[in-house]
Amino acid sequence: MDTILYQYWRSSASWRARWALAIKRVPFTTVPVDIVAGEQLTDEHRARNPMAHVPALWIDDHCFAESVAILEYLEETRPEPALYPRDPWPRARVRQVVELINSGIQPLQNLIVQGRHAKDPEEQKAWSRFFNDRGILACEALLGAIAAEIPGSGGFCVGSSLTAADLFVVPQVATARRFGVDFTRCPRLLAAEAAALATEHAASALPENQPGAPAKG
Repeated sequence: MDTILYQYWRSSASWRARWALAIKRVPFTTVPVDIVAGEQLTDEHRARNPMAHVPALWIDDHCFAESVAILEYLEETRPEPALYPRDPWPRARVRQVVELINSGIQPLQNLIVQGRHAKDPEEQKAWSRFFNDRGILACEALLGAIAAEIPGSGGFCVGSSLTAADLFVVPQVATARRFGVDFTRCPRLLAAEAAALATEHAASALPENQPGAPAKG
């Protein structure tokens, strides 16, 4: 069976996974899962991911989920081009950026969290904007610390080339922008976003280029 990515076009976690697959030159088929319509709640999808989230990935005769696990599996089974530095300290900093976003921001904007917090759409948006703003400013400060200690940092998140950190930052910046976060305070994040989006495989991973996205024009 070919590699299959079960994803939603605007999901930031799905964005990370499909971008990594493209960078690792893994051909894959996309199967859209409309999380707004509740398709992630079906028994079929829960068999892929018991948490009923996207993405889920079928690869190498196995199906598993969670974007951090997907990126780490791809790195371990397809090490080139690398998404994690080989030196332990830059690698730890990449993991810190990944974790800041993966556990400190993104879960708090999920549809199920918004729905449990409030029923009013504006209050839901304010909730997500608060946690995005808090996390984005922390990430900006972290990139400043990384730039001061790791040569070449300042364009990309960590060092002088694209890493897993950038694959997490770019989708989160896009999401935070959608919730109204003010990025005039975040020059390092904006520089990292621009550098990452200029790389070879970035365009193919953009949400607007995915099945299920609204038609252009």
